[in-house]
Amino acid sequence: MTIRLLGALLVVVLLPVHGSSQPDAAKWKLVWSDEFNEADGTGPDSAKWGFDLGGGGWGNKELESYTSRLVNVQQKGGNLVITALKEDYTGADGVERPYTSARIKTKGLFSQAYGRVEARMQLPLGKGIWPAFWMLGDDIGSVGWPKAGEIDIMENIGEAGRVYSTLHGPGYSGAGGISANYNLPAGEAVNDGFHVYAVEWSPNKIRFYFDDKLIAERTPADLPAGAKWVYDHPFFLILNVAVGGAWPGNPDEGTVFPQQMLVDYVRVYEARP
Repeated sequence: MTIRLLGALLVVVLLPVHGSSQPDAAKWKLVWSDEFNEADGTGPDSAKWGFDLGGGGWGNKELESYTSRLVNVQQKGGNLVITALKEDYTGADGVERPYTSARIKTKGLFSQAYGRVEARMQLPLGKGIWPAFWMLGDDIGSVGWPKAGEIDIMENIGEAGRVYSTLHGPGYSGAGGISANYNLPAGEAVNDGFHVYAVEWSPNKIRFYFDDKLIAERTPADLPAGAKWVYDHPFFLILNVAVGGAWPGNPDEGTVFPQQMLVDYVRVYEARP
């Protein structure tokens, strides 16, 4: 809000706030959230989040080793901060990597089918830096990937003004995922403020949002011929910052470290009847 005094007239100008969109309370009921408001230096709430740990590329030729160390993931200033560092590190898996970062998940702690899932985040930015907010089917341990399904609510691959939202499933995974990109308004960048990244999911329909702007709507009609719609069961949540990989490419001499993703909150809603 900006206040301007013009002669004897007081004028109040309301300016837009990045990531200020709110879901319709008449339509959505909050059922799970993490506001990341614990004391500075506190790790993620262990009742809500677990960790993926180690290196090995994660199927994407990534260069980082994921850790649970506070230098890589902690609550600070009312945000969750995931920090990617340039350092030689050997994880408990014995794999030596030139970078560290963090990947947290709600697997085994929380999952849900359908509803609205959103996070308010400020992203890192640099060549080879790959932040993501996404979901995997909670049956992945039994059926594997991509049969379990993957919903990528937001990915960024070092482009200041563009984010991606993608579905992966059997017959449309990896480079064949069903993807859409969203170009931010002119003059805005993913790392210059907070934005809300969201998905609204109902039977046979998935809609992706950037703030209150629709990125894409997906239905079974968007799948390749004969492919299966696998978004009919609970999914769990994942937040991470990868370094390098086949899609974004690897960091170069212009990539600055540390890189930090700030997450103000993650909220999950169910549709009101």
